[in-house]
Amino acid sequence: MKFQKRKLKNGITVMHEKRDLPLVSFGIANPFAGAHETAEIKGVAHLIEHLVFTGTKTRTHEDISREIEKKGGILNAFTANDVTAYWFKLPSEHLFNGIDILVDMLKNPKFDEEKFEKEKKVVIEEIKMYHDTPQRHVMEKLEENLYESPFGMGIAGTKESVTSLKRDFVKSLFDDKYSPENYFVTVVGDADFDKVCDYLEKEFQPGNKTYQALKIKKRNRESKEERTHIDQAHFAFGVHAPMPGEKELYVLDVLDAYLANGMSSRLFLEIREKRGLAYTVKSSLDFEKNYSHYSIYVGTTKEAIPKVKELILKGFEEIEKMTDQDLKESKERLIGLKKVSSEEGINVLNGLIFSEIANGNAEEYYKFEEKINSVTLEEVKTLAKKLPKTYSTAAIVPK
Repeated sequence: MKFQKRKLKNGITVMHEKRDLPLVSFGIANPFAGAHETAEIKGVAHLIEHLVFTGTKTRTHEDISREIEKKGGILNAFTANDVTAYWFKLPSEHLFNGIDILVDMLKNPKFDEEKFEKEKKVVIEEIKMYHDTPQRHVMEKLEENLYESPFGMGIAGTKESVTSLKRDFVKSLFDDKYSPENYFVTVVGDADFDKVCDYLEKEFQPGNKTYQALKIKKRNRESKEERTHIDQAHFAFGVHAPMPGEKELYVLDVLDAYLANGMSSRLFLEIREKRGLAYTVKSSLDFEKNYSHYSIYVGTTKEAIPKVKELILKGFEEIEKMTDQDLKESKERLIGLKKVSSEEGINVLNGLIFSEIANGNAEEYYKFEEKINSVTLEEVKTLAKKLPKTYSTAAIVPK
């Protein structure tokens, strides 16, 4: 594996993992996202992500999609809390066709008034979809219980906040928050690194703009929502977790591999296989530069929620019984999963983006195996005692 990283004269940070297969994944990320929004404009970063796809001064929405797809490519984007990213995957021979489209989208978005109003309606339908999917919505409620507003409001915003957004304000916000010196460009695949850097240096001029995320305030609380027309209860348990750059974040990876990650984990075996209390038992470790939390989701019955919560807390306690063999197997699982995941270029692209933003050092992404192997059994047991001292829960149950 060959990795290169360069800071261009216009401020863009370019990262490249060289691969021999004739495919390339390419992304441009901008560190303006959900964590930068007040409650009144919550969802604006996500709306901007949608709007840049609606057309430029020279391309319609159809042109943008067709020019990528007719060459066998995939074009997409995502909004997180610390970053919004736009990416494509194409055969390598079409790399610069794809780059030209992304550059056009970010330099010349039209923000047409009619399309703006239509896209707000699209986003509001997306918000409704998330709300009407209990397994998804319960995780949003958990985040709301872990953090005070506006951070805990959800990246897509609310129907009210999105409805209130006006075209001129959103366009001016885009002009103010999208500036090349803040961009991170990631390339994974068969590409000429120098040619990519030269192209980006010619196409973008720095705007000398800076901005910071709002202060995130943690909290812990529990909630329960009753709904009609559902048969399953959805329960989520969450704790604030170690931050990026802290060794304990890797310790938590190992803890999770043993406790709740996969069908051989302690909680899956206890809650589903032994007791038959659930179909789904799964965990998630979510973090970016300015936040980190660990969660466990269980799809169960309304009556079983107290027992499930008890078993989760007991699971943390029983990590005291974890053995050296358990530690070894957990590490092997994590390292193996990382290798399997890394086969897909988009996964590596995203990993490099988040590592660069969270740690200020994309190379940290490649130290995963080393960091996991350095975790000790005592560190896992110590963290297991500390994490659940304070926690949040969210439940959506049948009425």
